Amino acid sequence: MKRLFTWLCILSFTALAFAQKPQGNTTGPKKGALVIVGGGKIPAAISDKFIELAGGREAHFVYIPTATEDEALNRAEGQSPSQSDVGKGLFGLKNVTILHTRDRNLANTKAFAAPLRKAAGVWFGGGRQWRLVDSYAGTETLKEIWNVLKRGGVIGGSSAGASIQASYMVRGAREGNTVMMAKGYETGFGFMQNIAIDQHINTRKRESDLKEVITAHPELLGVGLYESTAMVVHGNQFDIIGEGQVAITDGKDYDGKSYYLLAPGERFDLKKRQKIRP
Repeated sequence: MKRLFTWLCILSFTALAFAQKPQGNTTGPKKGALVIVGGGKIPAAISDKFIELAGGREAHFVYIPTATEDEALNRAEGQSPSQSDVGKGLFGLKNVTILHTRDRNLANTKAFAAPLRKAAGVWFGGGRQWRLVDSYAGTETLKEIWNVLKRGGVIGGSSAGASIQASYMVRGAREGNTVMMAKGYETGFGFMQNIAIDQHINTRKRESDLKEVITAHPELLGVGLYESTAMVVHGNQFDIIGEGQVAITDGKDYDGKSYYLLAPGERFDLKKRQKIRP
């Protein structure tokens, strides 16, 4: 009887684990929008879209520079540290609160997260995405960031601020950004589900790097972004804007390559995992 009970427990756990395994439906947020940028200089077409989706320049914004190293943050002296990402300040906006901490306990307080409650737009700067995980994963701050979306707001980010928005986070290793799958740092903030997002793929020759991830996790869709290029996500579709291309890695072969490219102006269906024809 004891052995039977043990086997029943094992079978129940296995069934639960199987039930919780992702089914491969790639989805965006039910409400709100995402502006996900591949790093580099951000063209006006991208920053203007982010501001528009937040309701205009008079809306309240929160800038989160936590992915940036401390030395660069100290040099910034209270201004946005990633000048290549945001120009002067956050796109020249006035109603901006800079939210930053390395203290998870502080990030888990309602007082620290308070500026997010009135925000219509949140922007994650570049750097290393593991710093964002260390500071905010599972905290009150992340809960309030999610609430921005639930209110119909917009979340944007570039470079590390792009990869963190996926359910599966690539290049999360503390020791360097060449490790695609880092134990303990594979879970992003999940604003998009069943997806892995890479960045800087044109300047750093990363076009094929997501193949490793998709081979190990075939339920995922891989999206690689050129610099100065964004995917603008509404529900289960995204549009491409900016100056470069977007590489799609879905486990198939494309004339000897593991990916195919989409151009600015094209639209993609996340659930069907295919380009939407005009």
